[in-house]
Amino acid sequence: EEQLVESGGGLVQPGGSLRLSCTASGFTFRDYGMTWVRQAPGKGLEWVSRISTASRQRDYADSVKGRFTISRDNAKNTLYLQLNSLKPEDTAMYYCAKTWDTVVSNIRVQSQGTQVTVSS
Repeated sequence: EEQLVESGGGLVQPGGSLRLSCTASGFTFRDYGMTWVRQAPGKGLEWVSRISTASRQRDYADSVKGRFTISRDNAKNTLYLQLNSLKPEDTAMYYCAKTWDTVVSNIRVQSQGTQVTVSS
């Protein structure tokens, strides 16, 4: 059974940092591009970032470019998202997904996510 488990979220002040993790199981992690998406309270799903299988390509939404960094460790079957210079508008549930798609209507979230709250 394929499974993705996110962790690392929490409450942080504006300007702070967090590192999110997504541990994968049930499929060959290194063979798939991976994606982070988020959903703010009362809003729809927003595509955040994606990374190719060997980390050669990394793409970011304009809203997070220069502040967030996506990475992966294929030996550990783990995807990461480093969140720096956090803003209140980054408050959301963050999910990882086994997809290369950037169109949120095509992205199926099947995990529980990790909550990031940015507040003073």
